[in-house]
Amino acid sequence: MQGGNAAPDRRWRERTSANGRNAKAPVWVAREGFDIMARKADRYEPWRVGVLFSHTGVTAVIEETQLRGTLLAIEEINAAGGVNDRELVPLIYDPGSLDERFARLADRLLSEDGVSTIFGCYTSSSRKAVLPIVERRNGLLWYPTLYEGFEYSPNIIYTGAAPNQNSVELVDYLLQHYGPRFYLIGSDYIYPRESNRIVRELLRQRRGEVVGEHYLDLRARPSEFRLLMREVRRLQPNAIFSTVVGEATAYLYQAHAEAGFDPRQMPIASLTTSEAEIRLMGADVGCGHITAAPYFEGVDTSDNRSFVARYKKRFGADEPTNLCVEAAYFQVHVFAKALAEVNSMDADELRPVVLGSEFDAPQGHIVINSDSSHTSLWTRIGRANACGQFDVIKESQRAVEPDPYLVSH
Repeated sequence: MQGGNAAPDRRWRERTSANGRNAKAPVWVAREGFDIMARKADRYEPWRVGVLFSHTGVTAVIEETQLRGTLLAIEEINAAGGVNDRELVPLIYDPGSLDERFARLADRLLSEDGVSTIFGCYTSSSRKAVLPIVERRNGLLWYPTLYEGFEYSPNIIYTGAAPNQNSVELVDYLLQHYGPRFYLIGSDYIYPRESNRIVRELLRQRRGEVVGEHYLDLRARPSEFRLLMREVRRLQPNAIFSTVVGEATAYLYQAHAEAGFDPRQMPIASLTTSEAEIRLMGADVGCGHITAAPYFEGVDTSDNRSFVARYKKRFGADEPTNLCVEAAYFQVHVFAKALAEVNSMDADELRPVVLGSEFDAPQGHIVINSDSSHTSLWTRIGRANACGQFDVIKESQRAVEPDPYLVSH
């Protein structure tokens, strides 16, 4: 599992080959007379899926949790008998937080490894790198991350939040409770810039104001954020709207604390800061800041309590869940449900069954929208507490339909 050029994780493949039914089953024969033997073998061949989440690099802090959510779902499905009595076997690569490696490994999965479904990608730039490959080879990418919207591909199932499911609600909450002056800080790539374009338009419509806007490299150091706090002090915004991702998230919040700013007066409000990043920066640093997300570990339902317990039993009692874990988890179950119905990995057969499908996820009941390939998700706003969790301070009454092009806004 080490490095983007390494072979996929062999542990899963060895587990499958050790199964007597699968060890030497023929998957192709040259003569028509062996069709019956080939069909019998196919009944027991595992379903192979690709998994592309970074274990190394600047976004590994969150992508490793997406990998865990994916593996937990696969293990649960296999423990229940697999899909139509066939195991799910993940072929796992480490893209190392590099877009070009995401693209190269996606192509390898689809062209060399014989995979047609991939669970993966965190940043929008990695998704954009993979998109033309899954379209060209007619694969299906399941993308479990919030993003900037304004995209549609028949070869992507979007299970993270669209802008109407997080940005709109967070802007309105901040305007109501803190004031109209926003300072926008983001990592320097597609998602933060496009997300902040939407925030600027929302503020314009609501008579808010962007008093400052700044982007930093994904590998920005703590000193760069400390320097930025000088300008924040000078401009005195009511809130900092953050789309900083990866390890740099901790540096931003730490710089805010070191500058002596009070989150009760001027919070950092984010779409991307989850329990994983709070753990990285320290609960004392994150306490009082705000995030909008479909899911928090503290969602108070029996389904979520059971999910959290299973996750912690598998990965450790001190490992928190988060919005990206939850989406990575439920999308595998949605996929498995569709696969059981069509009994085929062909994207053209899977897609119509996936679209319109429903699932009781840890966040609540979700639906894959038939028109947009996006997902109806719950809208929540949470405030980080001293325990490294989020107290839910506002939430929708039901899942909110996706509006990725903000047609209704």
